[in-house]
Amino acid sequence: MNAMRFKKLWIDLYVHTINIFGAIMELKTARLTVLIDPAKKQAFEALCAQQDVTPSQVVRRLIRDYLTHHGVTFVPSGVRPDGKKARER
Repeated sequence: MNAMRFKKLWIDLYVHTINIFGAIMELKTARLTVLIDPAKKQAFEALCAQQDVTPSQVVRRLIRDYLTHHGVTFVPSGVRPDGKKARER
């Protein structure tokens, strides 16, 4: 994927996330460990810092969008079975 196409995809993804951010706050109770090349990790962390987001925020956003893109539905952990928001702790 060329750099300009990736940048447009990233901007579209970022704008989409801003539009839905805050609608439902997910409870973060599971951990995902990913092994990646140290140079990629360093570059990723530097880019996240430059954009004032945490790596965890970006990974959660990418996972949500990936699931949505592939038609996978899920109920965020911050939502009760009746569809109402769960109370914050």
